[in-house]
Formats: sequence, C-alpha cells, structure tokens
Amino acid sequence: MADHVYKKIEIVGSSPNGYQEAIENAIEKASETLRYMRWFEVVEARGQITEGKIAHWQVTVKIGFTLD
Repeated sequence: MADHVYKKIEIVGSSPNGYQEAIENAIEKASETLRYMRWFEVVEARGQITEGKIAHWQVTVKIGFTLD
C-alpha cells in the first residue's frame, strides 16, 4: 500500500430538511471540483429558528482528500 498525503478543507452545507441533507449537499457540491475525496468529519451543526421551530440547518464539515 502506498503512503498517502491528505489535504483538508472546511466547508458549510445547508438544508431546510435536516443535518443529514446539509452534509450531503456540502459533499455533493465539493465533488464538483475536488478529486480523490476520502472522508469527512462533522465539525459543527447549527440551525435557524423561526417561530419556535427549526427552519434551516447548517453543518460545517472537513473533507479530506488525497493529493496527486
């Protein structure tokens, strides 16, 4: 097995439907420009409250990918 070198970036995904979808939105968008993504780490989750209910989710994720 070859040694790997990774780079990490931090991005924020959002969704009105929950934190799972917010994570998926972030990873899907990142995959449009990043290659060799290998893992993600949820760093922070937060949301917007409107009229006493959760209106929107934001999730900060770190994405690790291998370098060429």
